[in-house]
Amino acid sequence: MTVASSRGARQQRIVDLLGEHAVRSQTQLLELLAAEGIEVTQATLSRDLVELGAEKVRVGKSLIYAVPGEGGDRTVRPAPEAAEVSRRLASRCQELLVSAACSANLVVLRTPPGAASFLASAIDHGQVDGVLGSIAGDDTIMLITEGAAASESVAAHLLSLSGKESA
Repeated sequence: MTVASSRGARQQRIVDLLGEHAVRSQTQLLELLAAEGIEVTQATLSRDLVELGAEKVRVGKSLIYAVPGEGGDRTVRPAPEAAEVSRRLASRCQELLVSAACSANLVVLRTPPGAASFLASAIDHGQVDGVLGSIAGDDTIMLITEGAAASESVAAHLLSLSGKESA
């Protein structure tokens, strides 16, 4: 993975990491960033967290970092459990996935009108193996995968979650 080094890119990666992991300390977050090749001082990380509006929230008996949602909902939410993310992806596939077709390292998904962004978001947050990224329109999603074999695997996986047969 190539990592951009700008302040904005670093802050977006922090948001992504806080959405993926239950981060209990700045030291843990520094380690996660370092594992991705992003070196940052503790003072800079602290400023980034303030600028992002990160707060510590209680989850069970632990305090973890969370950032506000985007758009109109600014509620601070901790990273969901992996099982919850999987259930959400399966639910969205059952509700919204109409078809999936592969072409080389691409998978084209069809949804009802207006639903593509909801399914694309669930796929992005679900971190489906082999998917590098997604682009959503009104009723179509294009997934970019690691290759032709990954495309076939991703399409089959998503169709199985939806309860539909693969073509």
